[in-house]
Amino acid sequence: MTTLDDGVLSTSKAAARIRAAAIEAFAEKGYGGTTTRDIAARLGLSPAAMYPHYKSKEELLYAITYEGHVRCVEVLTAADHVDDSPSVRLRSVVGAFSGWHATHHARGRVVQYELTALSPEHYRTVIGLRRDISRIVKRIVRAGAEDGSFVVPDVEGVTLAINSLCVDVCRWFPSGGITEPEAVADLYSELALRLVGAQD
Repeated sequence: MTTLDDGVLSTSKAAARIRAAAIEAFAEKGYGGTTTRDIAARLGLSPAAMYPHYKSKEELLYAITYEGHVRCVEVLTAADHVDDSPSVRLRSVVGAFSGWHATHHARGRVVQYELTALSPEHYRTVIGLRRDISRIVKRIVRAGAEDGSFVVPDVEGVTLAINSLCVDVCRWFPSGGITEPEAVADLYSELALRLVGAQD
C-alpha cells in the first residue's frame, strides 16, 4: 500500500501550517498567481521563514500534491472491500472518492488542477499515484464486467468517466443545494452504478 514518504513531506507543525496556507492561496489565486510572500503573509511570517521547510514554491506544491494523492490512494484502498460484490465495492469506492473531494475541496483543486506546474520529476511521481487510483476503480469495473453484474462498452473509458466525475467535485463544491459531502457521496455512487449499467 502507498504510504507517505517523510523525505517528501515534512511532519513538523510549522511545515503543516505552511502547506495549509499554501492550499488556501493556491485554491483562491492559482499556483501562478500566488507568491511565497502571499503564503508567508497569511501566517504572519517573512518569506525567508519558509525556506528551511520548502526551498521553492514548486517544492511546496509538490508536497501538497503528493500528500493529496497518497491520501486518495489510502481512502480508496480502505473503501474497497474485495470480498463484496462489484456493485457494493463501486458504491463504496466512488462514495469515498467523491466525498473526499467534497470534504477537501480547496486541497482537491490544488491537487488535481495545478499538476502542470510541477517539475518533470515530481510530475512523474504524482502521475504514478494517479495510476494507482485509476487501477483501484478499474479492477472493480472489470470485475463487474467479467461476472455480468455490469454492462460496460469499454472498461478503460468507463473508468476514466468515473474518475473524472469524482475529481471534478472539488471544482464546484459546494454549489446550489448540495452543501454536504455525504450528499455528494450518495449521488455520485448512484451515478457510477448507472454508468456501469449495474444489474444488481
